Amino acid sequence: MKSAKQLSLVAFVVVALAARVWAQGIQYDKIEIKTEKIAPNLYMLSGSENVDPGHPDGAGGRIGVLAGPDGIFMVDSQYLQIGDKVLAAVRRIDPGPIRFLVNTHIHGDHTAGNATFAKLGAVLFAREELREGLARQPAIAPPGPPRDPARLPVVTYGMGDPVRFRMNGETVELIPVRAAHTGGDTMIRFVNADAIMVGDFYRNFGYPFIDTSNGGSLKGALEALELTMKIAGPNTRLIPGHGTFINRTDIIPYRDMILAVREKVQQMIAQGKTQQEVLAAKVTAPYDSKVPGGLLPAGAGTSADRFVGMVYSQLKGGN
Repeated sequence: MKSAKQLSLVAFVVVALAARVWAQGIQYDKIEIKTEKIAPNLYMLSGSENVDPGHPDGAGGRIGVLAGPDGIFMVDSQYLQIGDKVLAAVRRIDPGPIRFLVNTHIHGDHTAGNATFAKLGAVLFAREELREGLARQPAIAPPGPPRDPARLPVVTYGMGDPVRFRMNGETVELIPVRAAHTGGDTMIRFVNADAIMVGDFYRNFGYPFIDTSNGGSLKGALEALELTMKIAGPNTRLIPGHGTFINRTDIIPYRDMILAVREKVQQMIAQGKTQQEVLAAKVTAPYDSKVPGGLLPAGAGTSADRFVGMVYSQLKGGN
């Protein structure tokens, strides 16, 4: 008979293998690009539903396209494997030159396709922290293709005033965000269209994902939400990297949920509870029915588990 320790090890291996298979299950050949017009010359591109296990609500990250006589300005670049599909979708909007591309954050569903557009002449912009993170990645990333150096941003910026572009009758602001979803986040504001692409520090599919391994922080995510509510007007369209569009009032219950979970976890830490005990307590239960995808797989557990585990680790670390 196997010991409890052996059974635990077997269970761990099974979960790890399942997570690995789940993570590698993107069906790139089935991804189609959908286009949605936001303003006269501003468009959003998104991938098909239910073909990307990490993002069943829509494959990969959302892309922004500002088109016009001054050339094309893009936000994010999706997966490398569907670069031809993304390019075709952009060309259907406007056949003009793709001049600029900015990344909202480091994750591959937003940056892996950078090289496709850099090789067409696009100048890549991003936070310095994002470029440093990409540059540290191994050159080979099995089972995918080798990483192309052309994917690296060539113009970088830090915290401070927004970087502004004036083109196609629009003012585009790159607004740096202190460590939130990752350590190199940027919001992109289209002033005349009254729209802001917020990246992934807000999401309405699954619980918040704060990637501390890439510099994200709970405190920074809460600050980013407050900043978004401050700069957004009553009619501003807020566009997350995944999920549905929102307005500033939709951020309030999202923020309040984070604060409530943080408070509950803090209380349990004060009682001497371990992370496993906190996870077992299901502190997100009051919200699970209201968060689409909250109980779906994410990493080694559910989206809720990943979120609560992150909150626990951040609070234990004094963040």
